[in-house]
Amino acid sequence: MKKIWLYLGGAALALAFFVQPSAVMAQGPQNPGWFVPNQQHPAARPAARPVAAPAPAGTAPAEEGPMPAPQIQVKLPPAPAIPQIPKGPPTPAAIVGVVSIPDALRVSTAYQEADKVFNERHKKLDEDAQKEQVELRNLGQQLANERAKLSAEQIRQKERELQDRIAESRKKFGDRQRVIQEAGQYVMMQINRTLEQVVQAVALSRGVNVVLNRAQVLGTTEDFDLTPQVVEVLNKVLPEVVIPPDGVSPLNMTVPKEEPRPAMAAESPKAEAPAKAKAPARR
Repeated sequence: MKKIWLYLGGAALALAFFVQPSAVMAQGPQNPGWFVPNQQHPAARPAARPVAAPAPAGTAPAEEGPMPAPQIQVKLPPAPAIPQIPKGPPTPAAIVGVVSIPDALRVSTAYQEADKVFNERHKKLDEDAQKEQVELRNLGQQLANERAKLSAEQIRQKERELQDRIAESRKKFGDRQRVIQEAGQYVMMQINRTLEQVVQAVALSRGVNVVLNRAQVLGTTEDFDLTPQVVEVLNKVLPEVVIPPDGVSPLNMTVPKEEPRPAMAAESPKAEAPAKAKAPARR
């Protein structure tokens, strides 16, 4: 994760921006490695976004990442007794299909268009952050040059103004990055939802009852690969997604009304053309 830091007079004044082009778009669907087709799934919810604390002055940016919780050493209460379970019907024989999620996203027209949009937004954010960094550095240098001519009160006032400017910049660019991340999550939720439905529909059409993620399969043959058909159907039913306007969080958007769509599994029969009325015979 990229961060931008400012150093003024030996003190690190952190203007930290979470600028990582396509960070959210690069995350694939957060699905398990397998699922059973035609199974109901709860509606996806956006993941909680961690809040980054500003780094103390004079310290270097630390490596980011989740800290694993230490394993506690405690004695557990007695385990419950497992009753004898009556014999039930056997599960059906597994008919396995394999799907490569990264390959499906790579050729998804909706994903490609959204990735292009977010790359442009991150590039613009990065350029604006660089300009702000230069301007803040110039203000700090200007204060250092004028320090000998100013009184102690004037110096404190100038330093307060500079600190307020830095805090305002951090908030402004942090809000812009947050909005981009939320928009990226909003786009990926749309793609993931439809992608899972398409995989289930393709699996059912091929008689498959277990679908595996190809990333977790050591090897297989093309006969098991459902990816080409999944991509074909995905691009047909979801050629594009709703991308929030630049600077607008999806949390503040009005959800578009869902329009009726034809069934995805089978094409609707073509309507017959109305019979033309016969012209009256001339006498």
